[in-house]
Amino acid sequence: MVASNRPTHTDRLNVLTMTEIKDLLPEWALPWIASITIGLQIALILLLALLVRSLLHRFINRLGDDKHLPVDLVVGGRRLISLLVFGAALLWVLDRLGVSGMVLWTAFTGFAAVAAVAFFAAWSVLSNIFCSILIYTTRPFGLNDEVELLESGDKPGLGGRVLDINLIYTTLEEKAPGPEDQGSYLRVPNNLFFQRMTRLRTRGPVVESLLD
Repeated sequence: MVASNRPTHTDRLNVLTMTEIKDLLPEWALPWIASITIGLQIALILLLALLVRSLLHRFINRLGDDKHLPVDLVVGGRRLISLLVFGAALLWVLDRLGVSGMVLWTAFTGFAAVAAVAFFAAWSVLSNIFCSILIYTTRPFGLNDEVELLESGDKPGLGGRVLDINLIYTTLEEKAPGPEDQGSYLRVPNNLFFQRMTRLRTRGPVVESLLD
């Protein structure tokens, strides 16, 4: 029995060129062939990510049941797995869209640096504003009171007479060393009054608050 050398249908499909494949598509699909290909790749990536996430979640749940792990640890592990899987899927999708990994890393590090600087700057300002509200409501000191920020219990620190309290700073007037010397002024951030011990000299009531 002589084997046939005629190419099968599968062989003919394997040797089809891209041009021949385009010839098999309808005319309306030809301009969209690249977009359709990328769309199918993205759909496959998302389906694969969901499948991997589901399998890993089942593994973590089974491991938690077998080893009697705390619920918080199991939930945290599932959330971490979801974050890693979808993060990897996002990077893969962006790579299919033609976005370079180096560009993504540069953009991410730049955004992280700006966000960190903005966070610390905003945190400092918001901290002072919040502390000014506490000063206004709890009244640890008032205008014309003598206050002193202590470095420790036996060491003197910054101090003076309170001239003004605004949302960011408290202005203190230092005592002049001599009768002919001119005094200086200190602008102390409001949050320092809640980070250090304060010595108070006042003519008014020591315990006073707007919340009373």
